[in-house]
Amino acid sequence: MKVLVDTSVWSLALRRPHGAALEEPQRKAVSALSDLVQDGRAVLLGAIRQELLSGIKLQTQFDALQSALAVFDDVPLGMHDYTRAAQFFNLCRANGVQGSNTDFLICAAAVNHDVPIFTLDQDFGNYQKWLPIRLYAV
Repeated sequence: MKVLVDTSVWSLALRRPHGAALEEPQRKAVSALSDLVQDGRAVLLGAIRQELLSGIKLQTQFDALQSALAVFDDVPLGMHDYTRAAQFFNLCRANGVQGSNTDFLICAAAVNHDVPIFTLDQDFGNYQKWLPIRLYAV
């Protein structure tokens, strides 16, 4: 089973300062990501790739991260993914749940491609109350 890995998990594993100490839940998340990568089960979206590469000040760091991510194909998205993302946005908003366009695109892609979402972002738990998403448990 493929798993759609959210920015929060990739960022923890790939963008944290060198030698930064991790708490136990963070260590488990990084270990789980490592297992998914080794098994060839981790996938991402172009929007997640963009988020990960945005804001990097040094070109050498950008190049290194871009190279590390290059081995992962993006989940192909089509009109149905974007339309469902808008529907999910509207449904959640109507029920008092706010979120970003990228988050709802992640939710739509996960549902349309039948993959769970691996995230550390608590917002996805709120989305799950209204959307048929599955969250990957570590």
